[in-house]
Amino acid sequence: MEFKTERPIYRQIADYCLARILAGEWPPGSRIPSVRELAVMMTVNTHTVLKAFEFLQSHGIIAPRRGMGLYLTDDAPQRIAATRREDFFSSTVPALAEEMRLLGITPDQLLEALAATTATVHN
Repeated sequence: MEFKTERPIYRQIADYCLARILAGEWPPGSRIPSVRELAVMMTVNTHTVLKAFEFLQSHGIIAPRRGMGLYLTDDAPQRIAATRREDFFSSTVPALAEEMRLLGITPDQLLEALAATTATVHN
């Protein structure tokens, strides 16, 4: 995996895990790779993966099963959607608002562009 500099590596690893879950590669209730397995796969320190897993656990997306490893919660996809919405409103929207301000884009212009993009995506 190639990491970007603007976001902490542990969050990028957490995002990778979230993408696997949303893609159905890791279904709810299934065991996820161990800290060591994921660290080797991503060529990162185990502490970095552990921090990513702590983030996922704090959001109720994964849970330990004693002696068996970490498993996805049954409602992991719903929790991911909530986490992504939270991230969208706390990070993406403020950055978008600042970019709009700098470029002189009005909310109406943004809504027009979103409507056009949405129409293109759904066709």
